[in-house]
Amino acid sequence: MLIIPVKDGESIDRALKKYKRKFDKTGTIRALRSRQQFNKPSVVKRQANVKAAHKQRLLSKEEQA
Repeated sequence: MLIIPVKDGESIDRALKKYKRKFDKTGTIRALRSRQQFNKPSVVKRQANVKAAHKQRLLSKEEQA
């Protein structure tokens, strides 16, 4: 349960923005979406390797330029 302290005179929009930011940080939605479909550990590892290789390529291009 998320608790958002709201100060006197603070607008509801600001409180809602705080709530959304705190909710995103908890990662509830990401966890829920990842549980909807089972991915084999080997597939997850392969995706992580591909992502890391892509990131490394971008960094090396940035250093060369």
